[in-house]
Amino acid sequence: MPKSRFHADMSLEEMMRRWPETIKVVMRHHMLCVGCPITAFHTVTDACAEHGVDEDRFVEELMTAIARYG
Repeated sequence: MPKSRFHADMSLEEMMRRWPETIKVVMRHHMLCVGCPITAFHTVTDACAEHGVDEDRFVEELMTAIARYG
């Protein structure tokens, strides 16, 4: 089965489960998403809007973390 690719519409829960390195990015931006039950429903776009984080920069950092993870 091919490995899924990141997309901004996936839930934060799915993203952090597939690529644990992304948790460091979330924490570095002081987002309280790790362990929050809403991560099953929030997308990257939702979380960035909720926490006032620049989405383009955030996604760039996520992609770097995902690339390092493999």
